[in-house]
Amino acid sequence: MFTAATVFASGYAPRDLPSLRQDITRNYIVDENAYLAALLEQVPASGQTLAQINQQSRRLVTRVREESDGGDGIDAFLQQYSLDTQEGIILMCLAEALLRIPDSHTADELIKDKLSGADWARHFRQSDSTLVNASTWGLMLTGKIVRMDKKLDGNPANVLNRMINRMGEPMVRSAMYAAMKIMGKQFVLGRDIKEALKASRKSRDLGYTHSYDMLGEAAMTADDAEKYRSDYANAIATVGAEKLNNPKVPRPSISIKLSALHPRYEEANRERVLTELYRTVLGLLEQARKLDVFITIDAEEMDRLELSLDLFESLYRSDVNQGWGGLGLVIQAYSKRALPVLCWLTALSRSQGDEIPVRLVKGAYWDSEIKHCQQTGIDGYPVYTRKASTDVSYLACARYLLSDATDGAIYPQFATHNAHTVVSVMAMAGERNFEFQRLHGMGEELYNAVLAENPGLNCRIYAPVGAHKDLLPYLVRRLLENGANTSFVHKLVDPKTPIDTLITHPLTSLAEYRSLANDKIPLPLAIFPDRANSRGLNMNIEGIRAPFFKALDELTIKTWQAGPVVGGKTLTTGAANAVLSPQDHGQQVGQVYFADKATVELAVGKAQAAFKGWRNTPVEVRAQALEKLADLLEENHIPLISLCTREAGKLLQDGIDEVREAVDFCRYYANEARTLMEPKKLPGYTGELNLLYAQGRGPFVCISPWNFPLAIFLGQVAAALATGNTVLAKPAEQTSLIAHLAVTLAHKAGIPADVLQLLPGDGATVGATLTA
Repeated sequence: MFTAATVFASGYAPRDLPSLRQDITRNYIVDENAYLAALLEQVPASGQTLAQINQQSRRLVTRVREESDGGDGIDAFLQQYSLDTQEGIILMCLAEALLRIPDSHTADELIKDKLSGADWARHFRQSDSTLVNASTWGLMLTGKIVRMDKKLDGNPANVLNRMINRMGEPMVRSAMYAAMKIMGKQFVLGRDIKEALKASRKSRDLGYTHSYDMLGEAAMTADDAEKYRSDYANAIATVGAEKLNNPKVPRPSISIKLSALHPRYEEANRERVLTELYRTVLGLLEQARKLDVFITIDAEEMDRLELSLDLFESLYRSDVNQGWGGLGLVIQAYSKRALPVLCWLTALSRSQGDEIPVRLVKGAYWDSEIKHCQQTGIDGYPVYTRKASTDVSYLACARYLLSDATDGAIYPQFATHNAHTVVSVMAMAGERNFEFQRLHGMGEELYNAVLAENPGLNCRIYAPVGAHKDLLPYLVRRLLENGANTSFVHKLVDPKTPIDTLITHPLTSLAEYRSLANDKIPLPLAIFPDRANSRGLNMNIEGIRAPFFKALDELTIKTWQAGPVVGGKTLTTGAANAVLSPQDHGQQVGQVYFADKATVELAVGKAQAAFKGWRNTPVEVRAQALEKLADLLEENHIPLISLCTREAGKLLQDGIDEVREAVDFCRYYANEARTLMEPKKLPGYTGELNLLYAQGRGPFVCISPWNFPLAIFLGQVAAALATGNTVLAKPAEQTSLIAHLAVTLAHKAGIPADVLQLLPGDGATVGATLTA
């Protein structure tokens, strides 16, 4: 585990870059409780320090509330429709869902379903905000439209209502998009960079500078990437040519999103990223340096972090960047790797001498990071599972960024809308030069108060720029993030929220929990209440990928042998058939002996003889054998994945998923059998005893396809075995090696030899004999 204490030790000197990179990959899913316990010790926590920060935070929040008068615009909207109200949930879900609906009919049906179940009237005139009341009035009207009577009778009133209904839902859809445009103006500075620059002038006069972000999601095609590249280039040119008012504040910068500049920005395409994407970004940097426009690379998903650092290092060391100091990076504090990354960046800067601007944010993809890990079966989470833990990480990172260790190497930029965090950073900063950052449309009241009290303090506004079609994904992220119950933004100006709840130190919050990690969020392998989730493998992480690839390489020369498995013995009679790799016929993976008619008939006899004994075996014994098989599949996942690639021609990720699906089948059917095979007592109305029970039927023939050589092969086998049937398994002749290994593991797990037998071969011989 990365040792946080080492970072802050007196006289700390950065180690070499390769060692620091290993710290980053080792911290990917480090144990949250252990790591946080070490991190907590690095956050200033004396009673006097906490008291001073709380006192200053209280004074700041009080001033903001006095000057904001309850807030207006989006702050007021979020107060009325936050995610602790039914209406707020409906609006946020509806806005997010509309992004993924391709046709108007489905959108209309969704709107009808969602809007008709809310009590909009209770929000009307509950706010002094014109935006809130106008929005509420529209929702009241549209809510009534979609609730009109739809009885199919001839009453003129009902006919008229049905006509309104048919016209109303498209109107609601149009109104929702229009409302998003209105709200979007709160978050987006301009439709294009010229409009954004014009809108920036007032803020510059107030002491703000800007970082412009050209809206757009990840590029799906090369044309998308070129469009975004052109947008960035145009923004750089326009900002560079702008005659800026108030020269006392720093010059604006441009934020770029790497996934928008390449359609294959992922570890699997590392070589393309480090050549093609490198050239694209380098061209933008060359243009930006000539015009003195700084560039910041935005942070994205955790799976892309290590790849982004490699690309950043290449760009940083390029001739275009050397001697400039205008290339910056965003770091997310909710990542367990945040502090190791900062240490690595410091060492990188020291090795070359060019200062690196670093924007520290808390992170905006938390929900998807958690769900992604659960879906892929990772051992842990790369992000913290409590908001207070992210806040602690943020303060620990801030302390490091403001320490002597980074002086001259890192220019700290702190993006936050939390008054307590703002005060904490200022208390740690001393004489160190730094800047705050906030999102356009958010935190305005807070930073107006901060700048008024601290003349000369730098604050940069992160300002999205783009048209309506590019706005929705960004807008929904902001609404979901800041409409949440825990959001500081909409609570700051809400007089009904007690100030004490806004200025609680994260150390105090964490001390109230029995576990630093959120024990209400199970680890990815424990998300199911009745069985373990199958374990995955994240090839995006070097510390996981490197040993996996090394083990796979050792198997590239291994030759496998398979044949009919009858009575627990592998038969090697007859001619051997060479198994060639489908992607390279010059590579022989192994050889397989096919079953003949006599072998099939022998196996059928053994299966029939073994049936009664297996049927009468307690279901718990059968279930435990399948669960043991699942464990053995996971223990042998590397040879199974290797065979999925070498014999079946699957991609590595397909092989990983194949093994996981087979594991899930085994555990799922084991549990289902426990329920299904348990006798159930039924009502006896005349005093009789009625039992409902299931039992095995006899030998089952399981024939599987080549394209799912392990998952479908074992899925049907596991279902038959769990319910007390013997199995004659006939794999696709193209993938007999995988099937042979799976059957071998099944016998090792406790499935009797005569209960499960393997009969590889062609359909004309084996299939015809089995089905005769």
